[in-house]
Amino acid sequence: MNTGKCLLLAAALTLGSVTALAQNTIDKQGRRQGHWIRTDKDGSKIFEADYVDGLETGTSTYYYADGTVRIRNTYTEPGKRCIHEAYDERGRLLATGEYNQRNRDGLWRFYAEDGRLVKEAHYRMGIKDGQHTIFGQQGDTAEVTHWQNNHRHGRWWRRIGRKGYITGSYINGLMEGRLVEYDEEGRLAREGHYSGGLKHGTYRYYTNGRMTIDEHWNHGAMGNRKILLALPADHYESVHDIVCLMPQGKNRVLVWLADGTKLTVQESADDVYSRIGNELFAMANRKSNVMVALSAVQGIGKDGEGREVMLLDPQPDVPIFPDEDGKRMAATLRFGDNTPLDELQGR
Repeated sequence: MNTGKCLLLAAALTLGSVTALAQNTIDKQGRRQGHWIRTDKDGSKIFEADYVDGLETGTSTYYYADGTVRIRNTYTEPGKRCIHEAYDERGRLLATGEYNQRNRDGLWRFYAEDGRLVKEAHYRMGIKDGQHTIFGQQGDTAEVTHWQNNHRHGRWWRRIGRKGYITGSYINGLMEGRLVEYDEEGRLAREGHYSGGLKHGTYRYYTNGRMTIDEHWNHGAMGNRKILLALPADHYESVHDIVCLMPQGKNRVLVWLADGTKLTVQESADDVYSRIGNELFAMANRKSNVMVALSAVQGIGKDGEGREVMLLDPQPDVPIFPDEDGKRMAATLRFGDNTPLDELQGR
């Protein structure tokens, strides 16, 4: 090797040593100083930053394996405050906001893959505090929530469909006061009251502006539910007074009441059943779509022809032939299953 080549090689080795010494330096006090780089096991750079007396300063960058930027932190106060930017593997911005001592602080923004803003949120040293807003596909406001000390606190609003919305209020994370919902036509769809996060007082549902369910609650326990039954005139009946419901064609339902009254409702069974709820009722026969009140079920008996029938108290004037699910339902209520039908009818 000639003298010139030896000098070039020595210079290269010396420069490489100086460069290596300039990176990942720790001073006598154990503090990081200067430019730092970290690599993965394959030698790909995954992190680089500058330090002064152990504090990150300037811009710190984290990388994906292919070298794409994953996180960029730009420090406004060394080691304490930085503007944070997070990216996906295609370089698209996902989130940006300020960190204060590793806590989210102030306004943060979050983005979808197409660059659309999907959420704005306020934090105070890592705690949700202030307004949080979610945006829809067209950039319109989809939901607004107010937070205090990591709890929902204050007014809450959420869009339903294009024009409908629901709104209420929270106190320390619990729903409080009036909740109200409007449909696409601006008509009242639901309204109710809460106390300490529990339904309390009146709670009503509407369809096309007409009240269909009227409930009364006492600190989370339902006292009564009245449902609309479409007779020649609108009629509201307590679900506690209904014993059995039996469809008669597409838009007709027979309803038996506990006092023996039989009502003919001019609506589909699905519409009526959607109001009645499933807490107090169950299907006796799914194929024939017959529903019974659990409190009225007395068991399974036999009619004069030896067929299994469901026994209710009071008993409707037509037999109810339960399916297998209906029989199991009656069995779980732990009633006897051998009581003759005529014995129940003779009570």
